[in-house]
Amino acid sequence: MASECQGKSSWPELLGKNGEEAAKQIEKENKNVDAKVILEGTAVTKDFRCDRVWVWVNNYGTVTEVPRVG
Repeated sequence: MASECQGKSSWPELLGKNGEEAAKQIEKENKNVDAKVILEGTAVTKDFRCDRVWVWVNNYGTVTEVPRVG
């Protein structure tokens, strides 16, 4: 589904980085998305959206999953 979306859709290089900084980088590299920093284990909607990127972080604010459009 991500191939239907405009712009960059995955950011593996941000794994292990600070979540807030990662969100800024994502929004800089793809103006079509809104990056949301989310704590691991938080319930989120499962619908797919081209304008959203979940940035999953641990209690230290470190990115724990590769951020992807969806």
